Amino acid sequence: MKIQLKLLCILLSFSVTNICVADYSKHPQTSAFVDLMVNKHKFPREQVVEWLAAAKHQKSIVKAMTRPAEKVKPWHQYRKLFVSPLRTERGVKFWQENQQTLQRAAKDFGVDPAIIVSILGVETNYGRNTGSYRVIDALSTLAFDFYVSTEKRESRRKFFTTQLEHLLLLAREQNQDPLSLKGSYAGAMGWGQFMPNSYRNYAIDYDGDNLADIWNNPIDAIGSVANYFVEHGWKKDQPVATRAHVKEGFNKEGLNKMRRPKMDIDTLKDQGYKPVENYPGDTKAFPMVLTGKYGDEYWLGFHNFYVIGRYNPRIKYAMAVYQLSLMIREQRCESIADC
Repeated sequence: MKIQLKLLCILLSFSVTNICVADYSKHPQTSAFVDLMVNKHKFPREQVVEWLAAAKHQKSIVKAMTRPAEKVKPWHQYRKLFVSPLRTERGVKFWQENQQTLQRAAKDFGVDPAIIVSILGVETNYGRNTGSYRVIDALSTLAFDFYVSTEKRESRRKFFTTQLEHLLLLAREQNQDPLSLKGSYAGAMGWGQFMPNSYRNYAIDYDGDNLADIWNNPIDAIGSVANYFVEHGWKKDQPVATRAHVKEGFNKEGLNKMRRPKMDIDTLKDQGYKPVENYPGDTKAFPMVLTGKYGDEYWLGFHNFYVIGRYNPRIKYAMAVYQLSLMIREQRCESIADC
């Protein structure tokens, strides 16, 4: 029987541990994690073991991780997922309903309210889809199986193991059951889809009830997103991105590198990029190209575009956030005098 089960695991292209060790408390990858939680954070060993025993491997998470939209869809298809009339309309409504909080966040943190609204729109459609996976299932699947056997990447294995560590710490700090917390297939949580370490480091109590709750509280979600951006270097009243024209033989080196901009506009002009808007020659930017429906689109991303990328380091993601923010602001300004 054991030989047959082992053969079944191989035939189904799973590692033996994924099927043959369904109980994560007995998974060969978890003993060091249990020791960490016990020795470093003083959790009772039996409690950590109990939680891991309850965690379940999710095949749908493995499937989702192998085909993220940012990788498989060209820009003009990806854009439709997030930059739409309905999401714009809902963003305007959310802004109207939370105007005072957004104004306060803009004053306290210096972050554009349209960007805050757009982040919440792209991430969860303004709280409508915060994720249905148990976070402990997602993080266990990724830390102990996916990045060990499916896509072997030690840096990612360590990242998701650290997220599981922070999940248990967050649950203890907020007096919550870690088995009850829900999120995305990658373990992101709440209106703003914070990973557990970001939740602990950047989520804030913005309504004064002594609880940073981005699962259910849009006020805390707004303050937390604004805090995240300012902590990652958002510059008040500075541009995000601009379209650019390119000359024949332009320098393609550095295209779509989501890094802190180091080249200035004058240098980029010398390399064949001409921004459609005028900016001081010493403004730092980096070049981007996106696959539009009718051809390539060239852009220059400024420092604040890079900061959006600290939320999710994908060019298409950051551009979707930026363009949705423009549409939300434009539609809102059509209906009010002071926008």
